[in-house]
Amino acid sequence: MFNANRPARSELPTTGKLLKSTGIAAAVAGVILVTVVLPAEYGVDPTRVGSLLGLTDMGQIKRQLAEETEADAAADAAAAAPPVAVVPGAPATPVTGAAEATATPTPPDAAGARSDVTTIELAPNQGAELKMDMQEGDTVRFTWTSSGGRVNYDTHADRPGLRYHGYGKGSLQTQTGDLTAAFTGSHGWFWRNRTGETVTITVRTQGAYSGIKRVV
Repeated sequence: MFNANRPARSELPTTGKLLKSTGIAAAVAGVILVTVVLPAEYGVDPTRVGSLLGLTDMGQIKRQLAEETEADAAADAAAAAPPVAVVPGAPATPVTGAAEATATPTPPDAAGARSDVTTIELAPNQGAELKMDMQEGDTVRFTWTSSGGRVNYDTHADRPGLRYHGYGKGSLQTQTGDLTAAFTGSHGWFWRNRTGETVTITVRTQGAYSGIKRVV
């Protein structure tokens, strides 16, 4: 037994009304796709509405960071550039064919902590990676600054058997913080210069690490 009256056939929507409603829903979805989803997720803004809403910049940063991650993985797999070891008391040797990287080391203190100031020059669209050798649980205090505006960065680590462990990524001109090693291995940063001008990255590190080197 029904608790409610069944609707009459005349009360049901016609095929034409259903098609019209479907068409309207599809049109609304298309508008949202073009004006919101594409700019916010992919940096594609054919209507320019995304730029007005501030969504296009967000999408472009997401796309660039995805490219950085792919480039970083490819560089690790290919091992195209040899590492540059920083020896206390001696400047780093630049990687052949890459932007220069120099470091000013300070001998470890009585507690075993060391500190370095490393500079890396990046041409437009060029990337660089700087890694520290750290033991699990050790902490390094760091500050890095770009001389020419915001750059894309990816703070991460790796070890034998684990190619990537992410700590954070984004787009900044400067960052200060503490990096605590999740495991024994190489920990540091990858930067990509998207400013259109040559920039200099200055990295100041202090804490428990046994070496620092430019790997890309």
